[in-house]
Amino acid sequence: MRPLFLILLVALPACAPGALPGLRSTIMPVSAQDNARRGAVEIAVKGDFPALLSDIEAGSGPSLERAFDAAGVPVGDRPARRLQLSGDLALYESNPGALVTSLLLWGG
Repeated sequence: MRPLFLILLVALPACAPGALPGLRSTIMPVSAQDNARRGAVEIAVKGDFPALLSDIEAGSGPSLERAFDAAGVPVGDRPARRLQLSGDLALYESNPGALVTSLLLWGG
């Protein structure tokens, strides 16, 4: 019984609303700030989607930087995120919503 209690005690903080930045639990209300950030990221992604895909394929570019800025992705994290995006390019080519979600998750 005691080991189970310790496992639960260690795992419980992962269930906290702030445990995953960029995601909120479904019981917390959406703030105007969340909606504004999501809208800005959607505009950055869907506004010129072909150029953004070209920037991802090239590894950098103005469209990709605008999307990172809109999502609030830290500058120090961007090199790793560029690699992740290029590795999953086939997914994002057919699903811009997945790209929006990834950027929101990585952003602040």
